[in-house]
Amino acid sequence: MNNSILKSLLKEYEQKKIRAEVELEKQKEIILSSNAELEKIETSLNKCGIELAKATLLSDTDLTNKLNNKINSLKSEKEKLLNKLNIDLTPNYDCKTCSDTGFISDNGKTQLCNCIKQKLYDIQYNKSNLSDLSRDTFKNFNLDLYSDKIDEKIYSSKISPKENMKIIKKICEEFIENFDNPDQKNLLFTGNTGLGKTFLSNCIANELLKSGKNVLYQTSPVLFDTIIDYRFGKSNVQQDFYEDILNVDLLIIDDLGTETMNSMKFSELFNIINTRLLNQNSKITKTIISTNLTLNNLYELYDERIVSRFVGYYNICKFYGDDIRFKK
Repeated sequence: MNNSILKSLLKEYEQKKIRAEVELEKQKEIILSSNAELEKIETSLNKCGIELAKATLLSDTDLTNKLNNKINSLKSEKEKLLNKLNIDLTPNYDCKTCSDTGFISDNGKTQLCNCIKQKLYDIQYNKSNLSDLSRDTFKNFNLDLYSDKIDEKIYSSKISPKENMKIIKKICEEFIENFDNPDQKNLLFTGNTGLGKTFLSNCIANELLKSGKNVLYQTSPVLFDTIIDYRFGKSNVQQDFYEDILNVDLLIIDDLGTETMNSMKFSELFNIINTRLLNQNSKITKTIISTNLTLNNLYELYDERIVSRFVGYYNICKFYGDDIRFKK
């Protein structure tokens, strides 16, 4: 990872943490000044804390134990009173998991929290693609933009575009709901441009980000060009780029089929797809791939091993209908 970016983010986190704690102290002063009983407990806790520090320095075990018991009793009394008054005296951190430190402890090991990992992904890879997902939500997904006319000759389907999108929407919602289930299939979106493939990918990303998952988005041309640069050791690529691609919770590859392919890129695509499937034995990783190509086109363009993974391990969602961008 880029150490200068990480240092900058950690400095930002430190400032956020300090602001949250300073704001809490201000609120605390107001609350204590208006509640004599709570103020009395807080004063006693502070006094016991000072006495405990002295007893510890003097190695006075009996007094230390006595003071610890008193402190625990005061804390319990304080907690009951706070609950009764419906008062929360905890800092309002942006991330409750790491308390705005950027780090968590997992099985005795200190590691980056998912919140700061996502910021690193956004800066290093996602750029503007996932910077603002506020509009791309299932709530804003308008099925009325799709025709309810059945035309088997044009769409090669016995259901209307609208009915088809209802089914795809349900598949997407099940994908989110069962994300941590290793048996839940990945998603392959196929169909022409302007039918909502990217929008639905963003809707899914939006929901998973809310649940603490990490999302990495790349267009296929950029992804494979970056991988080739990585393989040849070019300085413009982060050292842990490939590891991030293989291990991020959700990888979104957009516009598959628009890249200029060669044998090396074929090999890399297979390795990414296959490795992320194998990762499910130790860590749940899922992938969404969108393409303008049909399944037959994919068979013509890519190695059979790659397409067989799509058929076996992906829910293939075929988008069809009129370009909805002109209907909004």
